[in-house]
Amino acid sequence: MNSKTVWTSLVAIAFAINLNAQNTPPEVSPMPMKPQMTEIWEPEVEVITPAKKLGDAPSDAIILFDGTNLEQWVSQKDPSKAAPWKIVDNDHLEVVPGSGGISTKMKFGDCQIHIEFSAPDKVEGHSQGRGNSGLFLQNRYELQILDSYNNRTYRNGQAGSIYKDHAPLVNAMRGPLEWNSYDVIYTAPRFKADGRLDAPARITVLHNGVLVQNNVSINGNTFYVGLHTYPSAHGDDVISLQDHGNKTQFKNIWIRKL
Repeated sequence: MNSKTVWTSLVAIAFAINLNAQNTPPEVSPMPMKPQMTEIWEPEVEVITPAKKLGDAPSDAIILFDGTNLEQWVSQKDPSKAAPWKIVDNDHLEVVPGSGGISTKMKFGDCQIHIEFSAPDKVEGHSQGRGNSGLFLQNRYELQILDSYNNRTYRNGQAGSIYKDHAPLVNAMRGPLEWNSYDVIYTAPRFKADGRLDAPARITVLHNGVLVQNNVSINGNTFYVGLHTYPSAHGDDVISLQDHGNKTQFKNIWIRKL
């Protein structure tokens, strides 16, 4: 056996011994774990003030509508013009059918949204013609708003659905003269440097406190006809509310950037 072969054999033996040592825990730990080793103290978690009443805005929220004005909104048809919907009794907002949707002035990506809505005071119509509107995330992806109380329609188009995409887990709709709420956790889609989709948008929705969408993937732009697909890469964009020809009502709308 020449010297080169001997050296190679010794290296192999040493490697095997070292590998075995790595895979065999020592009888006594060289550095016993202490509670402090897994404690992270800095930076300290930011303090905010939660609302006294569940559903009201916490201290770090952006108030989009509190009943008094529409300063945070513009016309969807012409963003240079004021939002054309009606404020009723300094309390809630009502769609003016035919005026078009409204959009926020500010743009958002990942966010938490709270919105309360009610069907028109006069109950009329059926299926998609009853209390219809929609909350559009990044002006593209629709969370359906509809009076789904004793109102049969296609399951992926009822209240709580990601329209024509995901049906809600349950129908948690209150009666037409009662107020409903959505609490939404939204994660915007991510795109690669070349514009291709890297990760789809995701959404969790509680309807009147009941989980109806559990961190589902949104499959693309909302379309009335055809399959949903993702557009070219985009960043933050406006939140929109839809005019679907019904006098749907809204109040207590706020948002937190995440």
